[in-house]
Amino acid sequence: MSDDPVREWILSEGKATQIKGISPIGVGCINPATRYDTDAGSFFVKTNRYFDYVSLVKREALGLNAMYETGSIRVPKPYKVGSLPMGGSYIIMEFIEFGASRRNQSALGRRLAEMHKAATSEKGFGFQVDNTIGRLAKNLGPLFKNVVKEPCLLHGDLWSGNITYDKDGEPVILDPTCYFGHNEAEFGMSWCAGFGGDFYKAYFEVMPEQPGFDQRRDLYMLYHYLSHYNLFGSGYRSSAMSIIDDYLWLLHV
Repeated sequence: MSDDPVREWILSEGKATQIKGISPIGVGCINPATRYDTDAGSFFVKTNRYFDYVSLVKREALGLNAMYETGSIRVPKPYKVGSLPMGGSYIIMEFIEFGASRRNQSALGRRLAEMHKAATSEKGFGFQVDNTIGRLAKNLGPLFKNVVKEPCLLHGDLWSGNITYDKDGEPVILDPTCYFGHNEAEFGMSWCAGFGGDFYKAYFEVMPEQPGFDQRRDLYMLYHYLSHYNLFGSGYRSSAMSIIDDYLWLLHV
């Protein structure tokens, strides 16, 4: 294995002959991110030197590529994943220049709905690999009465930190945990995604709202509250319990 497989890839398959600069980027809460500037353009690299996350970054690359291939909403194209010589892993992807000051919620809603419509799954719900988000719950049937549940390609972790805009104002979504699921599940992080009225109006023009959506909205948020409770502690407990109590009453459980 090369002493620096990231540099080796950039200077071979990345078609660069010179790396002009390497600078850290302050994003992500687990994996350090770095910008490599070269004579063939810039690359975005995420690494983790403490844990062997090769399988995890492969899942991220599969998710990014699945979204990229829909040709709908902009996502960074993944180029390469691999192991680091001293342990850990890396992923190299397209560098996208961010910077638009105006957040076009209509464009975000429309592009996201177009992604949900564009990708289909011959195998039904789920994904080709196990990912980091999934859950099974009973007694929820009444909430889905007369609802069409087609498996759509979902980003899976769509909160404000994974949504940005390029220099032309086009929405960009990052750091997916993709799977094929009910399109409404994409709104599970709406409590920290900043979706507004323009977003939902544009989204539902492409993917029409189904009956009972308002009753199901908190169900999708519940999973993420429980996930955050598990990962980050008791600050999320009261929100999760409040939703659970509401559904226990609604479903007469």
